[in-house]
Amino acid sequence: MRVITLNLNGIRSAARKGFFDWMRRQDADVVCVQEIRAQEDQCTRQMLGPRGYYGYFHCAERKGYAGVAIYAKKQPDKVRLGIGIPDFDVEGRYLQVDFGTLSVVSVYLPSGSSGPERQKVKFHFMDEFYPFLKKLRGDGRDYILCGDWNIAHREIDLKNWRSNQKNSGFLPEERAWLTKVFDELGWVDVFRKLNQRPEQYTWWSNRGQAWAKNVGWRIDYQIATPGIAAKAKDESIYKRKRFSDHAPLLIDYDFDL
Repeated sequence: MRVITLNLNGIRSAARKGFFDWMRRQDADVVCVQEIRAQEDQCTRQMLGPRGYYGYFHCAERKGYAGVAIYAKKQPDKVRLGIGIPDFDVEGRYLQVDFGTLSVVSVYLPSGSSGPERQKVKFHFMDEFYPFLKKLRGDGRDYILCGDWNIAHREIDLKNWRSNQKNSGFLPEERAWLTKVFDELGWVDVFRKLNQRPEQYTWWSNRGQAWAKNVGWRIDYQIATPGIAAKAKDESIYKRKRFSDHAPLLIDYDFDL
């Protein structure tokens, strides 16, 4: 089973850059995308359901903002939109598809980089999301949570960690929260389970020459329950072509969907 996650930074922009043609060539079983920034009625047929895939969407009520989607080769048994908290569900941040005992999720945590008010929103989401993650861990299902978590966990996960310790995405409180998700709740950072090398990034600022110099951040994850995480066998970050300011994260699992 191949699972891909990517923050599109606009589904229409990514489509123009060839994302869906590339996606079909990857032969992935499930593709999770975030920040689609469109309503379903603004999407083309290709965006709604690329050939060979079922498409599912959780759009933000506000046009041109946030939103997540999932493309799956196999029709899921069940689809869940949102985490049950209206303030966040109107922003289109959580979409879950169930296949037997496995759930795959496209999740998009808020960014706090635009200012103190949005950082407060981000902390509030983290406070509410933690018990939700705890509940998922206790329900007996396998989960793969794919998405842009807007947090670089450790120093190895961004180039300029010293100068970013007071910036959203690398604040001590954010990093400690993610550590609790891993160490106390038992979720697994699947990429880091397979790859311990430095300079493995999934997002680059559009400022300066961040992309050219690989001055990036690893803020896109596949975070899984231990059972399915143990079946992960290969990972890659695709950087040959750009569809967004993020790069696709691909992970192959020794599992038949």
